[in-house]
Amino acid sequence: MAGQATVLEDGSLISRLDQRLLRLEKLLALISGLAVFGLMVLAVVSVSGRNAINAPLPGYVDWIEQAMPLIAFLGISYVQRDGGHIRMDIAISRLHGRALWLFETISVVLILLLMIALVWGSWSHFDRSFDFDAPLWSRDSSIDIGIPLWPAKLLAPVAFSVLCLRLVLQVWGYGRAFVLGLDHPVAVPLIQDAAAQAAAEAEQFEGRS
Repeated sequence: MAGQATVLEDGSLISRLDQRLLRLEKLLALISGLAVFGLMVLAVVSVSGRNAINAPLPGYVDWIEQAMPLIAFLGISYVQRDGGHIRMDIAISRLHGRALWLFETISVVLILLLMIALVWGSWSHFDRSFDFDAPLWSRDSSIDIGIPLWPAKLLAPVAFSVLCLRLVLQVWGYGRAFVLGLDHPVAVPLIQDAAAQAAAEAEQFEGRS
């Protein structure tokens, strides 16, 4: 599983690019969180309408389907930046120095290749749905109330493209650490061990008190 990670910063070009991309990732993560809150509001409205006047919200399932890409995809790059995705640390925790950075570089390159393929595939899926000459620019729509599906389908290649940018930065960061033999590279998540996590949590707790 993924442990707590820290991302170091300095005045280098890669760190500045990391900070600029982080602002976009935070915005997308905020939109994802607002989508979750919006679904909660829709659930309250739908259940209240069903119980009060026997009239649930029309197209409730359609709106859930539209919101799912917002929830599922928009935050993945932000989580990748902080090293929050599930990973197996049993082998990685035994590596140090250049061996660790080489392993991280190879793993991120493989993820990047997969995400490039997913960008291509998801964009093709969106392209089949979008048509300037069709009503509401859509060749397909939801079953209940006829919401165009292309906006939801567009979110996947957009979110995956942002993740690809993040992965390119991480390949650069890990590769730079491997070539230069750095101990603490910037713009990449550095997974903390249990002792470091405990110290960071204690410091954060002391700062709040």
